[in-house]
Order: sequence, then structure tokens, then C-alpha cells
Amino acid sequence: MNISFLLNSLLENKDSDAIMTEKRVYSYSDIYNEFVSVKKILEQNKIKTSSIVSIISDFSEKAIAMLIALIEKDCILVPISPVVKEKNKYISISQTEFVIDLCDESPNIRKTGIIPDHKMLLNLKGEAPGLILFSSGTTGEPKAALHNLSFLLEKFKKPGKILRTITFLLFDHIGGFNTLFHTLSNGGQLVLINSRDVDVVCKTIEHYKVELLPTSPTFLNLLLLNKMYEKHDLSSLKIITYGTEPMPQSTLDYLHRIFPNTVLKQTYGLSEVGIVSTKSENSDSLWIKIGGDGVETKVVDDILYIKTKSAMLGYLNAPNPFDNDGWFNTKDKVELREDGYIKILGRITDIINVGGEKVYPIEVEGVLLKCNGVKDVHVFSEKNPLTGNIVVAEISVSAENNNKDFLKILRNFCVENLERFKIPARFILVEHDLYSERFKRKR
Repeated sequence: MNISFLLNSLLENKDSDAIMTEKRVYSYSDIYNEFVSVKKILEQNKIKTSSIVSIISDFSEKAIAMLIALIEKDCILVPISPVVKEKNKYISISQTEFVIDLCDESPNIRKTGIIPDHKMLLNLKGEAPGLILFSSGTTGEPKAALHNLSFLLEKFKKPGKILRTITFLLFDHIGGFNTLFHTLSNGGQLVLINSRDVDVVCKTIEHYKVELLPTSPTFLNLLLLNKMYEKHDLSSLKIITYGTEPMPQSTLDYLHRIFPNTVLKQTYGLSEVGIVSTKSENSDSLWIKIGGDGVETKVVDDILYIKTKSAMLGYLNAPNPFDNDGWFNTKDKVELREDGYIKILGRITDIINVGGEKVYPIEVEGVLLKCNGVKDVHVFSEKNPLTGNIVVAEISVSAENNNKDFLKILRNFCVENLERFKIPARFILVEHDLYSERFKRKR
């Protein structure tokens, strides 16, 4: 693929900082030189044009150079984060021909012996570079979404904001991919982190004066809960973007009070359709507009549908989810206003039906997060012979609150702040985290 737009950025900004790590700062010239070096490594290991290549890595200067070199060779990329437990399953489903493990100092490259035979892979091979992203769901087999990478890269040819951005979203996440190529194509700076611990992230923001933090509502809730804004100077942040899961209004309100001069923007993206343009009504509002840049949306029976050229070609291991006109059902329940703004209420699979009444977990979670002593909360349903389902709240608390007295406080708080059918019928107090290694609430 012709990636002159990206290589030109590396050369035009050669004297500028490109990547900042704990060990050193890399210039754009350093990244270009690493790219040239990596191309030789690919040749030495006989990785040919259009090969399917898995890269096991977090963000690093070598991983970034490797991505660029493989895209130039029209390879089909399969980024795999080190936190993924079933790496061999990903490699098998994607029909990976070569595995490049960059978790150690020097690349470990091996040939798998797999001969790809999937029709979609064979059709893409030789036509364009590809990208395979796996769903990060906690249940069932992960779905492998195959993209024509040339469509996803098209938007990065247009100028965008130049910002110093921290790589919070993982290497194998559509948001992490978006962060990487938006930053490098515009001459910005990427700040890499070796841990996504809240304290480490905030220290890094303070030290490097990070301007853009792309993250999740769960992480932001932890930042507020631990009062990291008092322990670290986060005033350099110009923009905080949040996505990957619904944001509780209570968390957003608190965040807006603490960061009144920072733009808080809700993003929207899926492995199947990429990251699409959004416009938040304002920093303390969950109402957004989605669309633009060739993206079409519609709402049918309160469900959001998207059609875009950057959508995946299909799943490698699941039925085609697009209708005959190319619309993708996001399965996100939304409210739609007359002015075109929408509010995302949550996945239809998460909505709880209690005796005919609909309960949105994010709404109950938002209320419970306001209760003093609640660190985090996960609301879900359990079957019930009378009402069909009941609402259950799993609540993370400190050891001192793990008792019956706190359960009474929770029930009274819910009675005062929730409609009767939304009040959890059962509370489960735990002292462990309720989120995954991707800082996304487990559902």
C-alpha cells in the first residue's frame, strides 16, 4: 500500500519528538530509521507481501515501526495485546502465517505452518492490507472482524489536531489503533506507558504534560475515587475522551466539576465499524451526534444502526451481521431527540426486564456510585419465577464497609433515589475490582 502520507509525516517532522517512553524520547527520524531497520528483519525472515502476521506487543517504538512496515507490504495484521490469555486461539482463528513476539528486547519471529483458506482472507490478500480485531467480550468465543485497512487509514490523510497523547487504550483495540495513526500522521507526540495503573497514568500525565487522555468511564471513576487530581498536576489535559462503555451521568458531572477547563468528549466506535466522528452537546452532557465523513446513522425501534465505508468486511468466525443495504445493527439502545442528538442507554442484551418494566444497568450504577463508600458497581439480572428477572448489584467496597450495616445504607439510599422496580433485590458486597485489564466494567 502507498503510505506516503505517513512516511512524509515521519520525514517532515524528523527533528520533532514522536514517542516518549520511560527510558528515552524518540524523534520522528528515529521512528523512520527503525522502520527501515524493521523492513530488513521482515525480508530476512521471508515474510512476504500479503502475509497474515500476528504481532504480540504493547505500544513500543519497534511495534509501531513493525506495523508501518507490514502495512507497506500489504500484510494482514493481527495485533494481540500481552494481556490476552488465549493468544493461540486468536492465532488459529485469524489463520496467522507468522507470529512476531515483541514482548522481549529482540523480536521473536516464527512461522506457524498454517495455510489460510478462508474466502474473505484470500480475496483480500494481494488487494490491500488488512486488520483483524477481536471482540473483547467476557463471554463466548471472541469474534474476529476483518477490515480492509486502506479504508480505515483513509481518514488519517486529512489534517487533524496536533496533541501530546497518552496511549491508554490497548495496542489491539480500535481506539488504540486510531490514537496511534492520528497522532503520527499529524506530527503529534505519543506518550507510552508500561502500566495502566491509575497512579502511574496520572504521574505520566503530569511529567510529560499530556494534552489528550483517551480512556474509559471505569478508569475515570477510579481517578475520581482515589482523588488523583489532588495528588498530581493534571492541568495540562486539554481533552479527555471516553468510550468503550456507557458513562454514568454522576461520574461525568463529578469529572466536569474537577476539570472545568478540559473538554470532555464522548467517542463512539466498534471493532466492526471503526471509530466514527462524534460531537458532544457539551462537556457535562451525554447527548452526542454521530456521523459525518461518510458515516450514516439511523435509529430503528430505539436501536442505533450504522453504515460506513470503513466497516469491516465481515467476521471470520461468525455470520455476516450486515443487512442487504449494508447497515450494521450496533445493538445499542438509544434515545433520539428531534435535533439529531442521541443518548446511548446501553446494549439491549444488558437491559433488565422486571415484570414488564425496563431497567438500564447504567442508570442504577450511576445512582449507586453517588453513595459514600461505594468504590465501583456492576448491575446485572438474575432469573426470577415471579417477575421474570430481578436487579442485582455487585458492589466493590473497602473492608470496613463489607458488613450488614452498609447493606442497610445501600437499600435506604436506593429507596430515596430510585423507582421501586429499579431497586436491586439483591446486593453483593465484594472487596475486589469489577473491571477487566482493559479498564472496562465486566458484564
